[in-house]
Amino acid sequence: MSAGPNGREALEELSWRAEILQAMYWMHGEGLADEVRPAALADFLATDSDTVARHMRQLAADGYLEAVASLGEPAVARSHYRLTPLGLAEGGRSFRDEFADLTRPAHGACAPGCWCHDPRHAGEPCPSHPEGARA
Repeated sequence: MSAGPNGREALEELSWRAEILQAMYWMHGEGLADEVRPAALADFLATDSDTVARHMRQLAADGYLEAVASLGEPAVARSHYRLTPLGLAEGGRSFRDEFADLTRPAHGACAPGCWCHDPRHAGEPCPSHPEGARA
């Protein structure tokens, strides 16, 4: 990550990393796509595909994404990316941080007196829903 005199470039890199990993994490979680082309992600993020492609290449170099080839596509023309385990973990963490207020259980979703909304218990399994940790 390169930083200019005021760190603007570094901040921009971090912002793009979060945007791309969150979007890919959401798409993966919703079953919409496990592999994504930069152009398709650019449409989703309402930006140009060259910018997204550049950042996706860097995310692949950093270990967050893996470039993959489609059937019939030569290996040198790998134009799809998928999350690596590191990318999945970081995308999930970033997504939970960004959307915590929207993804918490709805009113009445937990048993009366449930403590899972207490910040001291963030990330712990909800006793009303022990099968998964609260996001």
